[in-house]
Amino acid sequence: MAGTADRNTGVEGVAGGVGVTALLVAAARAIETHRHDALAQDVFAEHFVRSAPASAGWPVRIQQVPDGDANPLWGRFARYFGLRTRVLDDFLLRSVHAGARQVVLLGAGLDTRAFRLDWPPGCVVFEIDRAGVLAFKHQVLERQAATPKAARVPIPTDLRADWVTALTDAGFDPAAPSVWLAEGLLFYLPNAVETELIDTVDRLTSAGSALAFEVKLDKDLLEYRDSPLYTSTKDQIGIDLLDLFVSEPRPDSAGDLTRKGWSTSVHTPFDFTRRHGRGPLPEQNDALAGNRWVFANKPRP
Repeated sequence: MAGTADRNTGVEGVAGGVGVTALLVAAARAIETHRHDALAQDVFAEHFVRSAPASAGWPVRIQQVPDGDANPLWGRFARYFGLRTRVLDDFLLRSVHAGARQVVLLGAGLDTRAFRLDWPPGCVVFEIDRAGVLAFKHQVLERQAATPKAARVPIPTDLRADWVTALTDAGFDPAAPSVWLAEGLLFYLPNAVETELIDTVDRLTSAGSALAFEVKLDKDLLEYRDSPLYTSTKDQIGIDLLDLFVSEPRPDSAGDLTRKGWSTSVHTPFDFTRRHGRGPLPEQNDALAGNRWVFANKPRP
């Protein structure tokens, strides 16, 4: 999860509920960054982990994990987040090199793509998330003297509020091509909110725009309650992901976009593990079995 819609108001806006999952992803990105065969680099990630009391004791290198890659959380699950980071980095860069200059991160959380990716001239990165999360991120990045590589526009707005007005007031132009990212977001949202979000993105995008998001297709999430990924996350850092996920049947957002005229493709994470030669592969009782990464493009006439 990139970090929207906390169930609790916690320290620095990231310590409770869904917000702490942003720290989990940051720790995973830090571990990935320090691997000899890293798929993605995020030099800021470990500073988020160290700066929040909720995560200060978590590992930021695989060498700090006693059982290393055999650990379901800091091994396999962290490698999953590293792979996801790389795949979505590549998607965003392909989209801007194809002509989009507006990048919208929905539930941006501790995403540092505005600072670490090499953006073409003229790109603007809009980061939408709750004020507490963005304030925490700003404090940490300011201490690191981080400089964005594109124009960066934080938008401190909850996605349950009128984020569209906030986005357009901040300079977003619906008539110009844009690329949107909902990384680890939708499975925390109620069915109706996901549908509205996808409809809104369609309404705010012109031809030549693109969207990537992650969904879970499991018919029954509790089928995997005893999965090592879920049990190790709960046991080691106290996050019960199944309590945070919305358990109602999910909408067919990829199908909705196809019916609206978008060109869509749906992949398992394992497709990219095979492509890159590293990352998680299927296993028994696999909490990742239902995860899908969706890529959509709004064709030009």
